[in-house]
Amino acid sequence: MFVAAGTAAAEQRTVVCPPTLANQLASTHGAKQLITVVAPRLGATQGSLQLWRKNGLCWRPAAPPWPAWLGQRGVSERKREGDRTTPAGAFGFLPTMYGIAASPGVRYRYHRIVCGDWWVEDPRSPSYNRFRHVPCGSKPPFRVKSEDMSRSPTAYRYLAVVAYNTSPVVPGRGSGIFLHVSTGRPTLGCVSLPRARLVAVLRWLRPASKPLIVIGTEARIRGY
Repeated sequence: MFVAAGTAAAEQRTVVCPPTLANQLASTHGAKQLITVVAPRLGATQGSLQLWRKNGLCWRPAAPPWPAWLGQRGVSERKREGDRTTPAGAFGFLPTMYGIAASPGVRYRYHRIVCGDWWVEDPRSPSYNRFRHVPCGSKPPFRVKSEDMSRSPTAYRYLAVVAYNTSPVVPGRGSGIFLHVSTGRPTLGCVSLPRARLVAVLRWLRPASKPLIVIGTEARIRGY
């Protein structure tokens, strides 16, 4: 059992929380919604994703666990640009969701992706790890390793941006970590789900609940 302290009617009381993964995390920073992504080992390309909601002082499951795709080289606590790992740690979400399709009914601001929309992967650019639009068909003022976001109609049909390497942005630490639609194989560093489940997650997330996504191995995730 896991014990949480609280007050009621100005009296100290003790709440015993179920011994679930969410209740064992080191800190959830005041979040009311939580996503855990657990990889069986560092090199695993698939993990288990689960949604949790805060009920009083304890975390309760909001859905059963689902399989999710991770990076082609597993997860890492020392992610670098282009290493094809999913970063381990506890992260929030940026305030805008994106997608090639119209908003599926999310509570976040939503930007519909068009030709010329990029997530900048060039560590030398002042726009590194940020969204940037350039005129469709024109050469971007930063180095590119892939096509613009509009050319990924399956993966980027809908996505949320994980707030990894954002405050501050550190050149070379990795960019463009998304929760996006699965293509049926490991990602370049993101977390992905089948479209119906991804849409359910994006609709469930509420900015006011300060949601977190915590990613890690079974051996390490409780320390985040």
